Amino acid sequence: MDRELQEAADLRALIEAEPFPRNLAAFIEACAAEMGDAPAANFFEAGIIISYRELAEKTRSLAAGLAARGIGFGDRVGVMLPNIPAFPLTWLALARIGAIMVPVNVRYTPREVAYVVSDSGAGAIVIEAGLLAEIGEAPEVRDLAAFAKPIVVGGEGDWEALAATPAAGFVPAREPELDDLINIQYTSGTTGFPKGCMLSHRYWLTLGRVAAMRANGIVKHVIAAQPFYYMDPQWLLLMAMRLKGTLFVAAKASGTNFLDWVRRYGIEYCIFPQIVLKQARRPDDRDIPLKMVSVFGLRKNMHAELEARFNVVARESFGMTEVGSALFTPYGATSMVGSGTCGIASPFREATIRDEDGNEVSAGEIGELWIRGPGILQGYWNKPEANADSFREGGWFRTGDLFRRDERGFHYIVGRIKDMIRRSGENIAAREVEAVMLGWQDILEVAAIPVPDIDRGQEVKACIVLKPGVAADAFDVDGFFAHCSAHLAPFKVPRFLEFRVSLPKTPSEKVAKHVIVAEREDLRAGAYDRLSRGWLAG
Repeated sequence: MDRELQEAADLRALIEAEPFPRNLAAFIEACAAEMGDAPAANFFEAGIIISYRELAEKTRSLAAGLAARGIGFGDRVGVMLPNIPAFPLTWLALARIGAIMVPVNVRYTPREVAYVVSDSGAGAIVIEAGLLAEIGEAPEVRDLAAFAKPIVVGGEGDWEALAATPAAGFVPAREPELDDLINIQYTSGTTGFPKGCMLSHRYWLTLGRVAAMRANGIVKHVIAAQPFYYMDPQWLLLMAMRLKGTLFVAAKASGTNFLDWVRRYGIEYCIFPQIVLKQARRPDDRDIPLKMVSVFGLRKNMHAELEARFNVVARESFGMTEVGSALFTPYGATSMVGSGTCGIASPFREATIRDEDGNEVSAGEIGELWIRGPGILQGYWNKPEANADSFREGGWFRTGDLFRRDERGFHYIVGRIKDMIRRSGENIAAREVEAVMLGWQDILEVAAIPVPDIDRGQEVKACIVLKPGVAADAFDVDGFFAHCSAHLAPFKVPRFLEFRVSLPKTPSEKVAKHVIVAEREDLRAGAYDRLSRGWLAG
């Protein structure tokens, strides 16, 4: 084994040998005992700092309040909050009593909120006052049990009172164990509707530990600009705590302000936003505090440029909600810069590449990546068919992504089996978008396809076949996009639109999207662009 891989193997052995705490609450208490009044989280735009001691005390008090409210072990609780302290405090308080958080995207329409709350069986919801005012009376949600007596943050809500509950001597009615659930984390899938990943205390503690390992012990200040209802800020918080550092939380992502935040708060680790590379160079770029960054899908020719420009170590990896960290490129693997690799199997994970019959393929051949290991999802909530399709004998989970592996064991992503569009870190199920588009009266057939975009990774394009007798020049473009906006979160609404006489089909009469994608080099050519409100040159 060569030096780079041997160093990674030695580190993996150390990480895997360390025992786990009993649950997330035990991890919090241990961190508080060691770190005391050191800052654990800094919501810098709001000027709110939470120390390790306060994190333990506040989550203990809130847990007592939620328990007194009747929330107990195994209960599902929706959490629909922006990036405010109440989000991580609620998550960790629920973890203390063995309840299960169901994060809800704050940009969801009432239809989407109703689906997640109903599918999960959430009997309560913690929601920000402004969001409740926006959607609370919508017919899709107002009669749901979770909205009968919501726990409201802000305004005249009762969350603050629950968070001030005396908690001296509080112990939950049932102490959660390492493999008990703490999240039902919804993620889009090929069914057209999000699926709830059942994630345990072990899942999160594993992911926080592996993320801290990737940072090579050289960072303390970590930033999260992504929404807390996604998995990233959740593991970033645990990573920062594992590193005995601080998570700096932005209210929302901002490519314009990002480097200013890095400089002002001494940020040493981040998930690097590629759009920052388009900004004008500054003489002090190499002097910024960043020491190590994670990149995802970075073009190979930009990797070395990023490292040289900012004097930083950038490493690609591969993960997903279902399995957490699956692959990582070791910190010391300098030979792989610019190779495009996602790395080798992460600690606690095994990786294999299989063909359509489930047979392992040889190095250099393309197949589907399968992952297994302790602490991956325990299945999709209430989705037996999806579970049967995704899991194989021996505990293997099918990722739905196509990979190849080189002779050294490094993995490279080739494409997706799943019909997904990934825009600015958001997973969009094409079939959900298509179902909404088909609700527009003039449309006969549709296909939602991804269009490569340098800033957002991919944009959504609608390929439309109109009903007989409907002329393209009479199609109400503005009305169509308004219809999509009424039923889809903003990031799911198609940006581009193309009229077609027909859609290519496979022998089984499914739309052959690969044929559409291969028809032209620039998939934007000749399409209508919703942002510029005009037709692009063909």
